[in-house]
Amino acid sequence: MSQIDEWLRLLVELGGSDLHLRVPSPPVIRVDGELVIQGQYANLKTSDLEAVLDEIAKPEQKETFLREKELDFAYSLAGVARFRVSVMRQRGTLSLAFRQVPFQILSMERLGVPAICKELILKPRGMILVCGPTGSGKSTTMAAMVDYLNQNASRNVITIEDPIEYLHSNKKCLIAQRDLGDDTKAFAVALKHALRHDPDVIIVGEMRDLETISTAIAAAETGHLVVGTLHTTDAAQTVDRVIDIFPPSQQQQIRLQFSQVIEAVLVQTLIPRLNAKGRVPAFEVMVASPAVRNLIREQKTHEITNVIQLSGKDGMQTLDQSLSDLLRKNLISKEEALLKSSHPEKLQKLLQYQATAGFR
Repeated sequence: MSQIDEWLRLLVELGGSDLHLRVPSPPVIRVDGELVIQGQYANLKTSDLEAVLDEIAKPEQKETFLREKELDFAYSLAGVARFRVSVMRQRGTLSLAFRQVPFQILSMERLGVPAICKELILKPRGMILVCGPTGSGKSTTMAAMVDYLNQNASRNVITIEDPIEYLHSNKKCLIAQRDLGDDTKAFAVALKHALRHDPDVIIVGEMRDLETISTAIAAAETGHLVVGTLHTTDAAQTVDRVIDIFPPSQQQQIRLQFSQVIEAVLVQTLIPRLNAKGRVPAFEVMVASPAVRNLIREQKTHEITNVIQLSGKDGMQTLDQSLSDLLRKNLISKEEALLKSSHPEKLQKLLQYQATAGFR
Protein backbone atom coordinates (compact mmCIF):
# COMPACT_ATOMS: atom_id res chain seq x y z
CA MET A 1 0.00 0.00 0.00
CA SER A 2 1.36 3.43 -0.91
CA GLN A 3 1.91 6.03 1.81
CA ILE A 4 -0.87 8.33 0.61
CA ASP A 5 -3.37 5.45 0.49
CA GLU A 6 -2.40 4.55 4.06
CA TRP A 7 -3.06 8.12 5.23
CA LEU A 8 -6.39 8.26 3.39
CA ARG A 9 -7.50 4.96 4.92
CA LEU A 10 -6.61 6.39 8.34
CA LEU A 11 -8.69 9.49 7.54
CA VAL A 12 -11.71 7.27 6.85
CA GLU A 13 -11.10 5.03 9.89
CA LEU A 14 -10.97 8.07 12.20
CA GLY A 15 -14.19 9.46 10.71
CA GLY A 16 -12.30 12.58 9.65
CA SER A 17 -13.36 15.08 7.03
CA ASP A 18 -9.99 16.35 5.76
CA LEU A 19 -6.34 15.29 5.48
CA HIS A 20 -3.74 18.08 5.34
CA LEU A 21 -0.21 17.49 4.07
CA ARG A 22 2.14 20.44 4.58
CA VAL A 23 5.88 20.92 5.11
CA PRO A 24 7.34 20.63 7.79
CA SER A 25 4.49 18.98 9.75
CA PRO A 26 3.31 15.38 10.10
CA PRO A 27 -0.02 14.60 8.40
CA VAL A 28 -2.94 16.39 10.08
CA ILE A 29 -6.53 15.08 10.04
CA ARG A 30 -9.61 17.14 10.86
CA VAL A 31 -12.00 15.11 13.04
CA ASP A 32 -15.33 16.65 14.15
CA GLY A 33 -13.99 20.07 13.24
CA GLU A 34 -10.74 19.72 15.25
CA LEU A 35 -7.26 19.38 13.71
CA VAL A 36 -5.48 16.27 15.02
CA ILE A 37 -1.73 15.94 14.35
CA GLN A 38 -0.75 12.37 13.42
CA GLY A 39 2.46 12.34 15.45
CA GLN A 40 3.19 8.69 14.68
CA TYR A 41 4.50 9.89 11.31
CA ALA A 42 7.64 11.94 10.66
CA ASN A 43 7.54 15.58 9.59
CA LEU A 44 6.84 15.83 5.87
CA LYS A 45 9.55 16.96 3.47
CA THR A 46 9.13 18.72 0.12
CA SER A 47 10.10 15.49 -1.66
CA ASP A 48 7.30 13.60 0.18
CA LEU A 49 4.62 15.93 -1.16
CA GLU A 50 6.08 15.95 -4.66
CA ALA A 51 5.98 12.14 -4.62
CA VAL A 52 2.30 12.18 -3.55
CA LEU A 53 1.36 14.58 -6.36
CA ASP A 54 3.30 12.51 -8.90
CA GLU A 55 1.40 9.40 -7.78
CA ILE A 56 -2.17 10.72 -7.80
CA ALA A 57 -2.27 13.44 -10.49
CA LYS A 58 -2.53 12.88 -14.24
CA PRO A 59 0.15 14.46 -16.48
CA GLU A 60 -2.30 17.09 -17.78
CA GLN A 61 -3.29 17.95 -14.18
CA LYS A 62 0.36 18.46 -13.26
CA GLU A 63 0.75 20.72 -16.30
CA THR A 64 -2.24 22.76 -15.11
CA PHE A 65 -0.68 23.07 -11.66
CA LEU A 66 2.66 24.22 -13.08
CA ARG A 67 0.84 26.86 -15.12
CA GLU A 68 -1.81 28.02 -12.63
CA LYS A 69 -0.07 27.17 -9.32
CA GLU A 70 -3.48 25.92 -8.08
CA LEU A 71 -5.20 22.59 -8.76
CA ASP A 72 -8.45 20.87 -7.76
CA PHE A 73 -9.31 17.32 -8.79
CA ALA A 74 -10.89 14.09 -7.54
CA TYR A 75 -9.09 10.95 -6.39
CA SER A 76 -10.68 7.57 -5.64
CA LEU A 77 -9.48 4.81 -3.34
CA ALA A 78 -11.27 1.62 -4.43
CA GLY A 79 -13.70 0.34 -1.83
CA VAL A 80 -12.85 3.15 0.61
CA ALA A 81 -14.00 6.62 -0.52
CA ARG A 82 -13.55 9.40 -3.04
CA PHE A 83 -11.61 12.54 -2.19
CA ARG A 84 -11.59 16.12 -3.41
CA VAL A 85 -7.95 17.14 -3.68
CA SER A 86 -6.73 20.74 -3.57
CA VAL A 87 -3.09 21.60 -4.25
CA MET A 88 -1.38 24.94 -3.72
CA ARG A 89 2.09 26.35 -3.10
CA GLN A 90 3.17 27.87 0.21
CA ARG A 91 6.65 29.17 1.05
CA GLY A 92 8.06 27.47 -2.02
CA THR A 93 6.67 24.01 -1.19
CA LEU A 94 3.49 22.09 -1.96
CA SER A 95 0.43 21.97 0.31
CA LEU A 96 -2.22 19.28 -0.28
CA ALA A 97 -5.70 19.00 1.23
CA PHE A 98 -7.94 15.95 0.80
CA ARG A 99 -11.68 16.24 1.56
CA GLN A 100 -13.43 12.90 2.06
CA VAL A 101 -16.48 12.31 -0.14
CA PRO A 102 -18.26 9.06 0.85
CA PHE A 103 -19.44 6.77 -1.96
CA GLN A 104 -22.92 6.60 -0.42
CA ILE A 105 -25.24 9.60 -0.71
CA LEU A 106 -27.13 9.96 2.56
CA SER A 107 -30.82 10.87 2.60
CA MET A 108 -32.00 14.32 3.66
CA GLU A 109 -33.54 12.76 6.77
CA ARG A 110 -30.20 11.18 7.79
CA LEU A 111 -28.42 14.48 7.24
CA GLY A 112 -30.99 16.56 9.11
CA VAL A 113 -31.80 18.72 6.07
CA PRO A 114 -35.10 20.67 6.52
CA ALA A 115 -38.10 18.81 5.08
CA ILE A 116 -39.07 21.76 2.88
CA CYS A 117 -36.03 21.00 0.69
CA LYS A 118 -37.96 18.04 -0.73
CA GLU A 119 -40.59 20.46 -2.07
CA LEU A 120 -37.98 22.92 -3.30
CA ILE A 121 -35.95 20.46 -5.41
CA LEU A 122 -39.15 19.32 -7.16
CA LYS A 123 -40.00 22.86 -8.32
CA PRO A 124 -40.20 23.17 -12.12
CA ARG A 125 -38.18 26.39 -12.39
CA GLY A 126 -36.43 29.14 -10.45
CA MET A 127 -33.26 29.37 -8.37
CA ILE A 128 -32.23 27.71 -5.10
CA LEU A 129 -29.03 28.81 -3.37
CA VAL A 130 -27.25 26.55 -0.87
CA CYS A 131 -24.86 28.67 1.16
CA GLY A 132 -22.40 28.51 4.02
CA PRO A 133 -18.68 28.69 4.78
CA THR A 134 -16.15 26.20 3.39
CA GLY A 135 -16.57 22.78 4.98
CA SER A 136 -20.17 23.35 6.10
CA GLY A 137 -21.63 20.47 4.06
CA LYS A 138 -23.09 22.35 1.07
CA SER A 139 -22.02 19.70 -1.47
CA THR A 140 -23.44 16.92 0.71
CA THR A 141 -26.80 18.71 1.04
CA MET A 142 -27.01 19.36 -2.71
CA ALA A 143 -26.14 15.72 -3.45
CA ALA A 144 -28.95 14.57 -1.13
CA MET A 145 -31.41 16.93 -2.84
CA VAL A 146 -30.39 15.68 -6.31
CA ASP A 147 -30.70 12.08 -5.12
CA TYR A 148 -34.22 12.78 -3.81
CA LEU A 149 -35.14 14.33 -7.17
CA ASN A 150 -33.60 11.31 -8.93
CA GLN A 151 -35.91 9.00 -6.98
CA ASN A 152 -39.10 11.04 -7.31
CA ALA A 153 -39.23 12.83 -10.69
CA SER A 154 -38.20 12.34 -14.30
CA ARG A 155 -35.86 15.25 -15.14
CA ASN A 156 -32.81 15.92 -17.29
CA VAL A 157 -30.14 17.07 -14.80
CA ILE A 158 -26.76 18.58 -15.67
CA THR A 159 -24.21 19.26 -12.93
CA ILE A 160 -21.11 21.47 -13.26
CA GLU A 161 -18.64 20.75 -10.47
CA ASP A 162 -15.07 21.58 -9.42
CA PRO A 163 -14.33 18.69 -9.11
CA ILE A 164 -17.12 16.08 -9.27
CA GLU A 165 -17.63 14.83 -5.72
CA TYR A 166 -20.68 12.57 -5.33
CA LEU A 167 -21.40 10.24 -8.25
CA HIS A 168 -25.06 9.95 -9.33
CA SER A 169 -26.44 7.02 -11.30
CA ASN A 170 -29.60 7.40 -13.38
CA LYS A 171 -32.77 6.37 -11.51
CA LYS A 172 -35.80 8.36 -12.66
CA CYS A 173 -33.59 11.21 -13.86
CA LEU A 174 -31.09 11.43 -16.70
CA ILE A 175 -27.96 12.91 -15.10
CA ALA A 176 -24.80 14.31 -16.74
CA GLN A 177 -21.93 15.41 -14.48
CA ARG A 178 -19.28 17.78 -15.85
CA ASP A 179 -15.89 18.29 -14.20
CA LEU A 180 -14.28 21.72 -14.35
CA GLY A 181 -10.91 21.16 -15.98
CA ASP A 182 -11.48 17.71 -17.51
CA ASP A 183 -14.89 18.34 -19.15
CA THR A 184 -15.15 22.13 -19.37
CA LYS A 185 -13.04 25.27 -18.93
CA ALA A 186 -15.28 27.48 -16.78
CA PHE A 187 -18.59 27.48 -14.90
CA ALA A 188 -20.07 30.27 -17.04
CA VAL A 189 -19.11 28.58 -20.33
CA ALA A 190 -20.44 25.20 -19.16
CA LEU A 191 -23.67 26.83 -17.99
CA LYS A 192 -24.28 28.44 -21.38
CA HIS A 193 -23.65 25.15 -23.20
CA ALA A 194 -25.78 23.20 -20.73
CA LEU A 195 -28.80 25.18 -21.94
CA ARG A 196 -28.37 23.57 -25.38
CA HIS A 197 -28.81 20.08 -23.92
CA ASP A 198 -32.48 20.43 -23.00
CA PRO A 199 -31.96 20.46 -19.20
CA ASP A 200 -34.71 20.67 -16.61
CA VAL A 201 -32.31 21.15 -13.70
CA ILE A 202 -28.79 22.64 -13.66
CA ILE A 203 -26.53 22.25 -10.62
CA VAL A 204 -23.75 24.85 -10.46
CA GLY A 205 -21.02 23.83 -8.02
CA GLU A 206 -19.99 27.40 -7.29
CA MET A 207 -21.42 30.75 -8.41
CA ARG A 208 -18.24 32.72 -7.97
CA ASP A 209 -18.28 35.47 -10.61
CA LEU A 210 -20.49 37.97 -12.44
CA GLU A 211 -20.76 35.95 -15.67
CA THR A 212 -21.78 32.73 -13.90
CA ILE A 213 -24.39 34.45 -11.70
CA SER A 214 -25.78 36.43 -14.63
CA THR A 215 -26.10 33.30 -16.79
CA ALA A 216 -27.66 31.36 -13.90
CA ILE A 217 -30.33 34.04 -13.38
CA ALA A 218 -31.07 34.05 -17.12
CA ALA A 219 -31.38 30.22 -17.08
CA ALA A 220 -33.81 30.38 -14.16
CA GLU A 221 -35.84 33.05 -16.00
CA THR A 222 -36.18 30.83 -19.06
CA GLY A 223 -37.86 27.94 -17.25
CA HIS A 224 -35.03 25.92 -15.69
CA LEU A 225 -34.42 25.05 -12.04
CA VAL A 226 -30.91 26.25 -11.13
CA VAL A 227 -29.28 25.15 -7.86
CA GLY A 228 -26.01 26.82 -6.91
CA THR A 229 -23.75 27.59 -3.96
CA LEU A 230 -22.33 30.77 -2.45
CA HIS A 231 -19.94 31.30 0.49
CA THR A 232 -22.29 33.44 2.58
CA THR A 233 -23.43 33.15 6.20
CA ASP A 234 -27.08 34.27 6.16
CA ALA A 235 -29.94 34.76 3.71
CA ALA A 236 -29.88 38.57 3.68
CA GLN A 237 -26.13 38.61 3.00
CA THR A 238 -26.69 36.12 0.17
CA VAL A 239 -29.19 38.40 -1.56
CA ASP A 240 -26.82 41.36 -1.20
CA ARG A 241 -23.87 39.32 -2.54
CA VAL A 242 -25.80 38.40 -5.70
CA ILE A 243 -26.92 41.99 -6.32
CA ASP A 244 -23.61 43.66 -5.41
CA ILE A 245 -21.56 41.63 -7.90
CA PHE A 246 -23.28 43.58 -10.72
CA PRO A 247 -22.30 47.14 -11.72
CA PRO A 248 -24.38 49.82 -9.92
CA SER A 249 -26.14 50.77 -13.16
CA GLN A 250 -27.57 47.22 -13.46
CA GLN A 251 -28.44 46.54 -9.83
CA GLN A 252 -32.04 47.75 -9.84
CA GLN A 253 -32.86 45.61 -12.87
CA ILE A 254 -31.11 42.61 -11.27
CA ARG A 255 -33.10 43.13 -8.05
CA LEU A 256 -36.28 42.80 -10.06
CA GLN A 257 -35.06 39.72 -11.97
CA PHE A 258 -33.62 38.02 -8.88
CA SER A 259 -36.80 38.64 -6.85
CA GLN A 260 -38.78 36.86 -9.57
CA VAL A 261 -36.55 33.78 -9.98
CA ILE A 262 -35.34 33.06 -6.43
CA GLU A 263 -37.23 30.23 -4.76
CA ALA A 264 -35.17 29.72 -1.62
CA VAL A 265 -31.90 30.38 0.15
CA LEU A 266 -30.55 27.66 2.43
CA VAL A 267 -27.63 28.58 4.73
CA GLN A 268 -25.95 25.90 6.79
CA THR A 269 -23.18 25.34 9.30
CA LEU A 270 -21.89 22.32 11.23
CA ILE A 271 -21.55 22.22 15.04
CA PRO A 272 -19.80 19.58 17.20
CA ARG A 273 -22.27 17.30 18.97
CA LEU A 274 -22.50 17.63 22.73
CA ASN A 275 -20.97 14.64 24.54
CA ALA A 276 -20.73 12.61 21.33
CA LYS A 277 -18.67 12.18 18.17
CA GLY A 278 -19.72 13.86 14.96
CA ARG A 279 -21.30 17.16 14.04
CA VAL A 280 -24.88 18.30 13.66
CA PRO A 281 -26.10 20.82 11.04
CA ALA A 282 -27.95 24.06 11.71
CA PHE A 283 -29.88 25.70 8.88
CA GLU A 284 -31.30 29.10 8.00
CA VAL A 285 -34.12 28.74 5.49
CA MET A 286 -35.52 31.63 3.46
CA VAL A 287 -38.42 30.78 1.14
CA ALA A 288 -39.32 33.36 -1.50
CA SER A 289 -42.73 34.40 -0.17
CA PRO A 290 -44.44 37.51 -1.61
CA ALA A 291 -43.12 39.50 1.38
CA VAL A 292 -39.53 38.35 0.77
CA ARG A 293 -39.73 39.05 -2.98
CA ASN A 294 -41.01 42.54 -2.23
CA LEU A 295 -38.16 43.26 0.22
CA ILE A 296 -35.61 42.21 -2.43
CA ARG A 297 -37.25 44.50 -5.03
CA GLU A 298 -37.51 47.42 -2.61
CA GLN A 299 -33.84 47.17 -1.48
CA LYS A 300 -34.85 46.29 2.09
CA THR A 301 -32.79 43.15 2.57
CA HIS A 302 -32.03 44.17 6.18
CA GLU A 303 -35.66 43.31 6.98
CA ILE A 304 -35.49 39.77 5.54
CA THR A 305 -34.32 38.21 8.83
CA ASN A 306 -37.41 39.53 10.63
CA VAL A 307 -39.71 38.05 7.97
CA ILE A 308 -37.94 34.68 8.21
CA GLN A 309 -38.27 34.72 12.00
CA LEU A 310 -42.05 35.22 11.79
CA SER A 311 -42.68 32.75 8.92
CA GLY A 312 -42.20 29.35 10.51
CA LYS A 313 -45.52 28.17 9.05
CA ASP A 314 -44.01 28.61 5.57
CA GLY A 315 -41.02 26.42 6.43
CA MET A 316 -38.69 29.33 7.21
CA GLN A 317 -36.29 29.65 10.13
CA THR A 318 -33.34 31.84 11.06
CA LEU A 319 -29.99 30.30 11.92
CA ASP A 320 -30.50 31.45 15.52
CA GLN A 321 -33.87 29.68 15.69
CA SER A 322 -32.20 26.51 14.37
CA LEU A 323 -29.37 26.83 16.92
CA SER A 324 -31.82 27.38 19.80
CA ASP A 325 -33.78 24.30 18.69
CA LEU A 326 -30.60 22.20 18.76
CA LEU A 327 -29.85 23.58 22.22
CA ARG A 328 -33.32 22.63 23.49
CA LYS A 329 -32.73 19.10 22.19
CA ASN A 330 -29.40 19.05 24.08
CA LEU A 331 -27.50 18.26 20.87
CA ILE A 332 -24.99 21.14 21.07
CA SER A 333 -23.45 23.36 23.75
CA LYS A 334 -24.41 26.98 24.32
CA GLU A 335 -20.79 28.03 23.72
CA GLU A 336 -20.71 26.40 20.29
CA ALA A 337 -24.11 27.88 19.40
CA LEU A 338 -22.91 31.40 20.21
CA LEU A 339 -19.72 30.83 18.19
CA LYS A 340 -21.70 29.79 15.10
CA SER A 341 -24.33 32.53 15.34
CA SER A 342 -24.01 35.55 13.02
CA HIS A 343 -25.69 37.61 15.75
CA PRO A 344 -24.65 36.09 19.12
CA GLU A 345 -26.22 38.92 21.11
CA LYS A 346 -29.59 38.28 19.41
CA LEU A 347 -29.26 34.55 20.05
CA GLN A 348 -28.51 35.26 23.71
CA LYS A 349 -31.69 37.35 23.97
CA LEU A 350 -33.71 34.62 22.21
CA LEU A 351 -32.45 32.02 24.65
CA GLN A 352 -33.24 34.28 27.62
CA TYR A 353 -36.75 34.90 26.28
CA GLN A 354 -37.36 31.19 25.76
CA ALA A 355 -36.12 30.41 29.28
CA THR A 356 -38.42 33.08 30.76
CA ALA A 357 -41.37 31.91 28.67
CA GLY A 358 -40.82 28.32 29.76
CA PHE A 359 -39.81 26.82 26.39
CA ARG A 360 -38.57 23.25 26.64
